Amino acid sequence: MERERNAWVMASEAERQEIEALGRKYIKFLNRAKTERETVSYLREKLKKKDFVDLKDLNELRPGQRVFINHKGKAAVAAVIGEKPFIEGFNIVASHTDTPRLDLKPVPLYEDAGMALFKTHYYGGIKKYQWPALPLSMHGIVVKKRGEKIEINIGEDEDDPVFTITDLLIHLAKDQMEKKMSEGITGEDLNVLVGSLPLEPGPEKDKIKAAIKKILQERYNIEDEDFSSAEIQMVPAMKAREVGFDRSLIGGYGQDDRVCVFTSFRALLDVSVPSRTAICVFADKEEIGSVGNTGLRSFLLENAVIDLMNKNGHADYYQVMLALRNSYALSADVNGALDPNYEGAFDKRNSSIIGQGVALTKYTGSRGKVESNDANPEYLARIRRLFDDHGVAWQVGELGKVDQGGGGTVAYLLSRYGMEVVDCGPALLGMHSPFEVAAKADIYAAYKAYRVFMQEFE
Repeated sequence: MERERNAWVMASEAERQEIEALGRKYIKFLNRAKTERETVSYLREKLKKKDFVDLKDLNELRPGQRVFINHKGKAAVAAVIGEKPFIEGFNIVASHTDTPRLDLKPVPLYEDAGMALFKTHYYGGIKKYQWPALPLSMHGIVVKKRGEKIEINIGEDEDDPVFTITDLLIHLAKDQMEKKMSEGITGEDLNVLVGSLPLEPGPEKDKIKAAIKKILQERYNIEDEDFSSAEIQMVPAMKAREVGFDRSLIGGYGQDDRVCVFTSFRALLDVSVPSRTAICVFADKEEIGSVGNTGLRSFLLENAVIDLMNKNGHADYYQVMLALRNSYALSADVNGALDPNYEGAFDKRNSSIIGQGVALTKYTGSRGKVESNDANPEYLARIRRLFDDHGVAWQVGELGKVDQGGGGTVAYLLSRYGMEVVDCGPALLGMHSPFEVAAKADIYAAYKAYRVFMQEFE
């Protein structure tokens, strides 16, 4: 008998209520956590309420202990200690906290044509034409010369001002409309409108810029040069919402990959004492290649394992590498759902379908599977059996037609330790757009998949 594919049909009445409850919590999460720093702050707050303890405050670890590591406020690791020794390996679910966005340049503020604007540099893979004519909010931190941190969050409250990037009026857009979509808006065109009121009395030149500088100094204690040591992001000011007459979908910014951050975090909360220690990795910088000291190309995971193992006695390099080699992992990242508006970009027989459960993606990459993990079939068979035995709605997926494009995840960075790993996450419509769409049932399926993996997989 063929396995039921629709996640809604598979769900019991009790599970349908859980799907709706999880969806409501997820919407609140998306509306609060729009940057990696806000995401890690959210995780720390919620984990502490569920008895997770900062690892540095403990002297030793025992089965059932719940611990948390904050890494520079932009990445994190959380774990529930299992009964088996660490050297026998971990069950790891790794997601990423960063999303495509616009970052302010180090010297952002200028005046032109009666307006004050901010220069930006886009982060990650975006379609530039999607970002003009949107309400934008401003998030991030400014670090003053003497170390004082100023947190920025402007545009989310109803009484806040918002910002925007203006588009060219259709009446004058003849030349623009004849360009390729990739050339219609350039990276240097993504300049954010921040004001138009001149300072009076003020200098004869750049009075509007001077007025904005005064507002920044008086309201936020930010000087012009402080932007050189700032990390400020412009993101859509739109709220996440239910989508469709039946409210079966959730639309919002940043679901790649915060849908996996949220579901793996919620799953870890519900893990009791596991046989193998369960670890959630919330990494940064995936959208630009997992680089930097908060991305998974760094020693983020090794350092976390060293910190864990050293709590119960000194761990040498061999023991750390052996523990990682003996581990199993789910690279918790999204796939692209088959979109009937753009069928030509997909192989319909091998594409994820919205509402049919969490997607197992054997390989990503581009062209000839370049930079892909390409999971081993022995491991996939075990994951299939685990999911079927525990009623997890799942499907397979491939990221578009061969040679059409492609993408990457952190799977290959985990597999370099010798552990088994496969990509596993919900499928999205409009991935990397300012308003991505996921199915509530798939979000729940991801939560369930991560929970049974961390709790049950041997």
